[in-house]
Amino acid sequence: MAEDTTYDKIILGIDPGTNIAGYGIIGLKKSNISLLSMGIFDLRKEPDHGSKLKAIFHKCTDLIDHYLPDEVALEAPFMGKNPQSMLKLGRAQGVFMAAALNRQIPVFEYAPKRVKQSVTGKGTASKEQVSGMIHALLKLDKKHSKLDASDAVAVAICHHFMANSINSARGNKSYTSWDKFLSENPDKIR
Repeated sequence: MAEDTTYDKIILGIDPGTNIAGYGIIGLKKSNISLLSMGIFDLRKEPDHGSKLKAIFHKCTDLIDHYLPDEVALEAPFMGKNPQSMLKLGRAQGVFMAAALNRQIPVFEYAPKRVKQSVTGKGTASKEQVSGMIHALLKLDKKHSKLDASDAVAVAICHHFMANSINSARGNKSYTSWDKFLSENPDKIR
């Protein structure tokens, strides 16, 4: 069962990986964003790639069954120098998608630059800058030790911001930039 059913929407954000994958779950109530959970799946002890994919499916399904998210947002893989790594990352992302779709939860993808732009205002922000902004935005007391976890929360928040932009086109309120959001929501910064 979900821990709190008073949210208007719950979003599960995923930063896919085959060794370390991050997850972040946010709850939305009106204009407030609350962190429900964040962490990592440490898959380094799994004996092979197939075992890692199986573990991803089970761990993601467990999160979904516990928090009952309405939507899942994934960071899309980006082309690096190693095609083999890209292939493995794509498989991991596909398994996360399958876990969500298996529970009839819609899945959305965002490019890493889009996530960083959405959360920090800068598409080239470092993982540390993303983490700092997540902690300021959510008014968290302490930082999570794994940047993959804060990246996953950023993916969930990016999805929320992007969904609000789409709703804005339909007449609902959204923001055109990070600066505009901050100026209209000074209570969101420490």
